[in-house]
Amino acid sequence: MTLDARMRNIVVMGASAGGVEALTVLFRHLPPDLPAAILVVLHIPAHTPSQLHRILARLTPMPVVVAEDGQALEAGTIYVASADRHLMLDEYGIRITRGPKECRVRPAIDVLFRSAAIVYGPRVTGARLSGALDDGTAGLWAIKDHGGRALVQEPAQAMYASMPESAIRHVDVDFVGPLETLAQQIAAMVKIPIESPVKVSVEKRHIIENQIATAGNGIRAGVMDLGKVSRYTCPDCHGVLVQIEEGSVIRFRCHTGHAFSLKTLIAEVNAAIDSGLWDTLRALEERMMLLRQMADISEKAGVPQGAERCRRLADDAENRLKPLRELVLDADFFGHDPET
Repeated sequence: MTLDARMRNIVVMGASAGGVEALTVLFRHLPPDLPAAILVVLHIPAHTPSQLHRILARLTPMPVVVAEDGQALEAGTIYVASADRHLMLDEYGIRITRGPKECRVRPAIDVLFRSAAIVYGPRVTGARLSGALDDGTAGLWAIKDHGGRALVQEPAQAMYASMPESAIRHVDVDFVGPLETLAQQIAAMVKIPIESPVKVSVEKRHIIENQIATAGNGIRAGVMDLGKVSRYTCPDCHGVLVQIEEGSVIRFRCHTGHAFSLKTLIAEVNAAIDSGLWDTLRALEERMMLLRQMADISEKAGVPQGAERCRRLADDAENRLKPLRELVLDADFFGHDPET
């Protein structure tokens, strides 16, 4: 079924932790004859094939397919992102790419939301569901920035409230409510014609970021024009990070293309600290074992002074190791979900 260009019939949905449960309830309450193209991104591990299309197919009579590169959008069809691939839209339909990760994931909600906003502007309705941290806030901002509508799951009813809370905090959302009511809102939005004429200018930064997600060449796309150079480096490739500001939304992107929100950046920094501490702990323990082995060898060789010195150094290393081991095991040091 062809999509009517006069209607708000491009629906994009994004979810992370708790997303399967949220999508299950949402699709149970969507009308079976919804005249819209629905595109879904759920954050999933890169090495695990997605089963979401099978889950959703049991809940709705609408066709549910794994999105493929080059597909044209059709009304009444649900397109689901596959593992380790970004789901995007361009003027011809669906694009599937392996561009840089955004907010530590691929597929990323921001990539789908932003590309839909650029191509379809006011025709887009974005739904932000359960998830941790703040993934998708920038994408929902882009949808609103291009005249679309923003819907958010009620945080109190989400299995993980952080993503919905971030959207409400930073984006001028059109509706916040439980999933059953959210489904009604989507059905209502699809029936509302776009006010004519609607002219929404496409932001240059969104075009640049779209090109990065498509081709992966940040320098050529103009990543350094997105904002001022920050004081931070990319946790993935250690390149310089550019700070991007959109209203109260602050995020970062490196010259190779990796993108981070504030929360995902600190989560990656925490992960790097954790990994570094464990590496240091391992190295010190190995030094300790080597010193004790050297002490045994010296003792057998009849060099008691050498054995004593090695054991003294090993004991000193063990004493120094205690506060490091306590730090590694201290959950409070790494914190939880900071408010931003």
